[in-house]
Amino acid sequence: MGLSDVETCLAATEAGAAVIRKAYGREPNRISKSGTDFATQADIDSERAIRAVLDAHRPGDSVLGEELGHDARDRSDRLWLVDPLCGTRNFAANTPLAAVNVALVIDGATSVAASAEPVSGELFWTDGSGAFARRDGVDHPLEPTNSSRLVEINADRPRNDHSVSAQLVVDLAFRAEFEPRILSSTLVVAWVAAGRRAAYVTDGPLLGDLHFAAGIAIAEAAGCVITALNGEPLHKADGAVISADEEVHSAVLRHLAPHLAQPR
Repeated sequence: MGLSDVETCLAATEAGAAVIRKAYGREPNRISKSGTDFATQADIDSERAIRAVLDAHRPGDSVLGEELGHDARDRSDRLWLVDPLCGTRNFAANTPLAAVNVALVIDGATSVAASAEPVSGELFWTDGSGAFARRDGVDHPLEPTNSSRLVEINADRPRNDHSVSAQLVVDLAFRAEFEPRILSSTLVVAWVAAGRRAAYVTDGPLLGDLHFAAGIAIAEAAGCVITALNGEPLHKADGAVISADEEVHSAVLRHLAPHLAQPR
């Protein structure tokens, strides 16, 4: 019997994570992209390992990867989104805060997804109904909580415009209620689902974004509250707020509102 979609997703994600784990701590071979952005050989090797699993178990499905581009195949209604290393700068600086993300989108909706932290070996995943963290081969249900009061801010997006989310870092009213953090990896989206962050805030259009698809699917399956920055449904407006519960979500939206009103 062949692997199910979720088993294929987990196998592919773990294959990519194994490549990153083996390369971690070594001097990376950097491949310049644009400006300060770069990939490493490990990014490319991770994506190749992921695609090898997908080729073996889902050869007819289409694949879109950050490093190797779009491979359109017979099943265009089934698209695998591959982010082989989210947090490349952290990885290159020997900082173990990065993720390998794989998600399957069927007819525009994410079906299964996984986000692996290569150095620790932890794997966050969803089968579309529940959300789990796999540690040492054992799966634990994810339980969001606001107890940390830590809110992750993605200050990387957008690069050439006014970043609404980044304004929270210096917002004294926000800081009186929450503790902002900036770690620059979508690994932290899964941390909201796991109760390690109270919320995550990012600018930018996210529909079909291969960096965020897996983490958002995991957070959604865990029961997190997710909207655009202005409180509208996700993808109906800019950015995302991903929160452990309604109390935190309402508070973050309240703090964001004055910054949304500023000229961009």
